Amino acid sequence: MSQADALVIQLKTSHKYMKSTISIFEEEDAGFAPQPELYTVAGHIAHAADSVEWFVEGAFGGGWNLDFDALIATARAVETLEEANAWLDRAFEKAIATFESASAEDLAGTIPDESIMKGAPRAAIVGPIVDHTAHHRGALTVYARLLGKVAPMPYS
Repeated sequence: MSQADALVIQLKTSHKYMKSTISIFEEEDAGFAPQPELYTVAGHIAHAADSVEWFVEGAFGGGWNLDFDALIATARAVETLEEANAWLDRAFEKAIATFESASAEDLAGTIPDESIMKGAPRAAIVGPIVDHTAHHRGALTVYARLLGKVAPMPYS
């Protein structure tokens, strides 16, 4: 198995686990947040999607977008599960396609914009994508519990 194949498997698995976790939510849950300053359910999913795109763009595209206030505002503007889930699917599909089409040289190449992950190869973004998505899966599991729901076991 090539490195690209192994990374694609990790991305597909992370996406699958996230989809399993968020499957418990219904559209009326989209605006729930335990405190006003926290992301809503839809905002969490949108932020996770945006972060997948952010890592891919940072490593393979035009570099790191460091306007975090604007990124947060964009995620917070998503109000429906339909929109958030569609964004999540698009983000993972793009990330997977990027890794499927990348050569071994592309993956080993250093991320050009050194403002984040200085000196790291492009392939190194998969770990943080998986980790960040898992972080939001955990938060969303807590949100589900606060709504009286139990998220399914994502690993089955």
